[in-house]
Amino acid sequence: MPNPATDCYPCAQEARLPDAPPRERVARDEHWRVVLAFNSALPGWLVLLPRRHVTAVHDLTDAEAASLGLWQVRLSRALREVTGCVKSYVVQFAEAEGFGHAHFHVVPRMADQPADRCGPAVFGYLARPEAEWVSPERCDELAGLLARALEG
Repeated sequence: MPNPATDCYPCAQEARLPDAPPRERVARDEHWRVVLAFNSALPGWLVLLPRRHVTAVHDLTDAEAASLGLWQVRLSRALREVTGCVKSYVVQFAEAEGFGHAHFHVVPRMADQPADRCGPAVFGYLARPEAEWVSPERCDELAGLLARALEG
């Protein structure tokens, strides 16, 4: 049987708190943790994760569900403030190998974003070569800016 602490990337990162880098702990409460995607070529790509191992939205507790919408709106507002995006996309699949842990992508949609990277095609930013990914240092910088925006 899989062990979430070792076989699930989000759970393994959760176990590292509070010593995880800023990009792995943008914000959190008792139910949710916000991180910056580590494999994105689009600055500001956020991931909202339940803090316990959950693989389907229907398995969220009522308390987790009650705060989900508020988190999505707060993150969208913070992204607008920090990145200047015109809107944000909120998407949930949890199908990639090693990422069956339920999670929500909260993705900035920039005014000048190419048409071939809008809507579902935004996931093309996760398919770029590693050399194009937003650097860990830039992610940590964005994490600080977003954390401050969420406090305000």
